[in-house]
Amino acid sequence: MKKNNFSKSLSIKKIIFVLLLINQTYLIANAQRKEILLDEGWKFSKGNFANAAKSDFDDSKWQKVSVPHDWAISGPFDKEIDKQVTTIVQNGETKPTEKTGRTGALPYIGDGWYRKIIQLDDLQKGQKVLLQIDGAMSEPKIYLNGTLVGEWNYGYNYFYIDITNHLLKGKKNILAIHLSNRAKSSRWYPGAGLYRNVHLIIKDEVNIDQWGVSITTPSITADFAKVNIKTKLNAKNMRLITQIVNSNGEQAGADTTSSMFGNETDQNIRVKNPKLWSPENPNLYTAISKLYQGNVLKDVVKTKFGIRDIKYSAATGFSLNGVVRKFKGVCLHHDLGPLGTAINTAALRRQLVILKDMGCNAIRSSHNMPSPEQLALCDELGFMFLAESFDEWAKPKVENGYHLFFDTDAEKDIVNLVKATKNHPCIVMWSSGNEVPDQFGAEGVKRAKRLQDIFHREDPTRPVTVGMDQVKATMQSGFGALLDVPGLNYRVHLYEEANKAFPQGFILGSETASTVSSRGIYKFPVVKAAEKKYDDFQTSSYDMEYCSWSNLPDDDFVMQDDKPWVIGEFVWTGFDYLGEPTPYDESWPSRSSYFGISDLAGLPKDRFYLYRSRWNTEKPTLHILPHWNWEGREGQTTPVFVYTNYDSAELFLNGKSLGIRRKDKSSNQNRYRLMWMDVKYEPGVLTVVALDKNGKPAANEQVVTAGKPYKIILSPDRKEITADGKDLSFVTVSVVDKNGNPCPTVTTDLNFEVTGAGSFKAVCNGDATSLASFEKPTMRLFSGKLVVLVQSKKEDGKIELKVKGKSLVEGKISLSAIK
Repeated sequence: MKKNNFSKSLSIKKIIFVLLLINQTYLIANAQRKEILLDEGWKFSKGNFANAAKSDFDDSKWQKVSVPHDWAISGPFDKEIDKQVTTIVQNGETKPTEKTGRTGALPYIGDGWYRKIIQLDDLQKGQKVLLQIDGAMSEPKIYLNGTLVGEWNYGYNYFYIDITNHLLKGKKNILAIHLSNRAKSSRWYPGAGLYRNVHLIIKDEVNIDQWGVSITTPSITADFAKVNIKTKLNAKNMRLITQIVNSNGEQAGADTTSSMFGNETDQNIRVKNPKLWSPENPNLYTAISKLYQGNVLKDVVKTKFGIRDIKYSAATGFSLNGVVRKFKGVCLHHDLGPLGTAINTAALRRQLVILKDMGCNAIRSSHNMPSPEQLALCDELGFMFLAESFDEWAKPKVENGYHLFFDTDAEKDIVNLVKATKNHPCIVMWSSGNEVPDQFGAEGVKRAKRLQDIFHREDPTRPVTVGMDQVKATMQSGFGALLDVPGLNYRVHLYEEANKAFPQGFILGSETASTVSSRGIYKFPVVKAAEKKYDDFQTSSYDMEYCSWSNLPDDDFVMQDDKPWVIGEFVWTGFDYLGEPTPYDESWPSRSSYFGISDLAGLPKDRFYLYRSRWNTEKPTLHILPHWNWEGREGQTTPVFVYTNYDSAELFLNGKSLGIRRKDKSSNQNRYRLMWMDVKYEPGVLTVVALDKNGKPAANEQVVTAGKPYKIILSPDRKEITADGKDLSFVTVSVVDKNGNPCPTVTTDLNFEVTGAGSFKAVCNGDATSLASFEKPTMRLFSGKLVVLVQSKKEDGKIELKVKGKSLVEGKISLSAIK
């Protein structure tokens, strides 16, 4: 009898437990904020339509698109687009000239409309709905069912709107977004459209503020880290439980609080034996914030962060986690070459993987606010980040630039930048501007202080810089002295003087080099030259040419290596970008930059290996240039350069030694390059043998005179991609002779066909003068190579890419799309 009663009691307890579990699960399910990515089902048309915001507007003939979307990247390229007669003061120009490719010669100017149906059938009483836009180019105006519900001016910023009271619950809602791009509004290709992601966020009216979690790590030792978490809430009678988990999902710390200071809680959580975030070990944690009202779970927010310590001081320069280090960084514009400005995670990841191999450890977003996807990847892969805000303040560089909005919008733009991105451990510095004309005079000093104060108010943990090109003026006015970090754009010859004038005790090369080159193109004679121009609108890949305001990479290397008070550099640029085709911005056709260490297709130029030989300390570098196909130059002087982290090497031509070269400090170039300036060209095999410290052969590399083009070779960056309709494989296409030797001068037209579970997305050959569409499956090779982008569909299966060219053996490769 007792046993039976015990069983009944146990059964009742089990039932109660199960009911409680079901109830708790229901509460959690209701409380979980829901985020819906609005990526499909959009309709788009370019033009200014009077009634396009209204629900009954007929958009049946509009183009169906997915977002992110750049309406202008389809082209065509046209020299009349945004043709400007202007003086580029920051480039040292003193009189106006006609600029034809300055903004990429792509049709981004004008109005565009996007429309989409939203229907939320399961929206419950007491829930609110936010519309978040990560970036829209530009001046977005957002309408819901014909009513203007919000707007923003700056195309690079993130913003959100509470649309709860404008929604027709359980019915179809028409979301319409109007964008307007003005002529003469940018100095590079800005893109056009909803080029970043758009989100719907549904949550309880008792909630954690959007971007309301702020995480810092004010105290770090080997034994523990103090993690401070401030959380802004819309709640009363609440309880906030915050749990920290490591990358394995294991709990590393937790805290519960019911205390609020205004609308904010303040928690300190101890994490034992913390794994610190750094470029070499990008360890990440996740804070899980659960908001309860009484016993009801109302909201859950997950925030990734890293435990790391940054310091800037006159004594040591910059240190991360107590270790002094220098920024080995690059500047990046926001376009992704043939994809335009439309954000794609696979393309961003590929860029970072290429930079990682080069030894790069830092990115400067120039001159724009970075995308959430880029920052998340930098957290994950390990890149320090200088997040920049503006290219203009109150004084203009271009007629319709940001100066139109500076007085009214600068503060709210900075606030959104910081609130949206502050928890990313990769961000180690903010920049409030780049080469702003406001560097002159007292008003500029006041603006610099005002912006820096806003950054400090919103984030007291990170310093602020400005990329200064008018260094003399900033020394005289006090502009440079008030900055947390004085950033110099170029002006290597003024580094010493500036460091004496500025009180900080250190200087950052916020923009360096501006060396120009075209991948695989070599010009003779080989001489150091500024603003060098050629009839074919290309620049030489001997890496000896630069701009009137800049210098060669080696000049910056000297400052970085010899001056401990120089805390690093950000090279202009990591990749070529659309627009700013200096030194050919007065020439046509020329529509993209030559500054990149890699070209517009992401293919490394020779200069990539010069930087790699200094920056990648984990792997050896041995690279020889130029190629060795010079029919018609027999017997003529054809210098040979070697970029290597070995100190010496011996060069051989067809087995005959051409001598040993050793790095020395006799000149900046001899210090970082091995150069044989008097080589006479003869076809055959050019071999370099690197020597170790004992003079023994350690590695070798060679280039061979190729025969007639014979076969197409395909090399993907990834053979397996995700079947989500967005993922990409970047397939490098090249041509070899019958012996497998690369043919570096081939310019054959190729055609591409993709079948199966994927589709052709785009193609790029890296030629700044090419006017061929990125979106048509045909393009000519440039310096023997190009890159085809293959996109997955939303289905598992094999993807087959075929590449054909006249008189060439077809190239074929199979890829896999996997759910």
